Amino acid sequence: MSQTKPTLRVPEDGEPLAMRDGELHVPANPIVPFIEGDGTGPDIWRATRRILEAAVDKAYGGEKRIAWMEVYAGEKAFENYQSWLPDETVEAFREYRVGIKGPLTTPIGGGIRSLNVALRQLLDLYVCLRPVRWFQGVPSPVRNPQDVDMVIFRENTEDIYAGIEFQEGTDAARAFLSLLREHFPKEASKIRFPESSGFGVKPVSREGSGRLIRAAIQYALDNARKSVTFVHKGNIMKFTEGAFCAWGYELAEEEFADTTYTWRQWERTRDERGKEAADAEQAEALAAGRILVKDAIADITLQQVLTRPREFDVIATMNLNGDYLSDALAAQIGGIGIAPGGNINYTTGHAIFEATHGTAPRYANLDKVNPGSLALSGEMMLRHLGWAEAADKVLKGMDAAIGEKIVTYDFARLMEGAREVKCSEFADAMIERM
Repeated sequence: MSQTKPTLRVPEDGEPLAMRDGELHVPANPIVPFIEGDGTGPDIWRATRRILEAAVDKAYGGEKRIAWMEVYAGEKAFENYQSWLPDETVEAFREYRVGIKGPLTTPIGGGIRSLNVALRQLLDLYVCLRPVRWFQGVPSPVRNPQDVDMVIFRENTEDIYAGIEFQEGTDAARAFLSLLREHFPKEASKIRFPESSGFGVKPVSREGSGRLIRAAIQYALDNARKSVTFVHKGNIMKFTEGAFCAWGYELAEEEFADTTYTWRQWERTRDERGKEAADAEQAEALAAGRILVKDAIADITLQQVLTRPREFDVIATMNLNGDYLSDALAAQIGGIGIAPGGNINYTTGHAIFEATHGTAPRYANLDKVNPGSLALSGEMMLRHLGWAEAADKVLKGMDAAIGEKIVTYDFARLMEGAREVKCSEFADAMIERM
């Protein structure tokens, strides 16, 4: 094990991003921290870096460039720092605001539950942004994958992912049970097998829900989307998930009164003047360009994104629902290997974009796996920086390469007439087609 910590080298030819008057100010040469990741991380990072650099160069002809700064987490950090997530890494992301990372190993046995969750919570990256769209030619298990075009806003810091749990049989679990019995006997009586139960606490706050929903509605407005759907299980969890939905409607009607129309408004008009009047009012609002704000129960949503995907556009939901929904939708458009993700705090401008899949260590250093998830996460990062022209180049390269059936092994085995290429060769194909 190495005893020398690698020095974090700040690029001399780069400048930090800054927040001024609530807006992210991006220099022509921003310093961007990156974590290459574990397992297949180095392979897909090398490919992604070349893709992003080529897109920026082709879009701006050398007038803009990214000054990369390597930081450490996961196995590489543990080897050199004896820490899975060194303080220096967190501080680099905090100082330079926007970064990107490959997949990271989850440490085994105590300590950090998840490096990804830790980064999100330490930097208060309260939005997990997951756009889900199909690329022409990608093999899909559904009949009409082209109908899937959704953007998921998943709350990142609350719900059961807050990590407030008490293991069965421990002193902590017994103390928690005792507290319930003493102060909440009615609720304690509902526990079927109390002595052998583990316990989890599910915090959902008005503030946490509000900032996530506010970001989702603003995104819909900024990107000419048609609807925002609150996905929840409020029919059962009335004071957490049900409250999320209720707070969302309140926020939409108070803060976005001139640009949204909600199902709650429709219900009030129906009760006062009848269904026909409510339908006419909604049609008039949507014809005027307002965003429809509605809700759906989580289990029904998982059916309807399969059977009626065109009815969903922007989705705002809590942590666990968002986790399920993101992966289910990724399967519809070709798998998690091509699904991007970003974790964002819209107030501070902090953001980390990441591959959404695991480390796949069996394929490490084989130059084999699909770099699509990380490359498209990089496309999201470019768009977050305001470099839309470069982001469009990434999408153009991806569309064209896959459209010509130039793909890595995961797609090649499912496509007739495909030309299977290595991870690095797929990057070449994308760059050539920008």
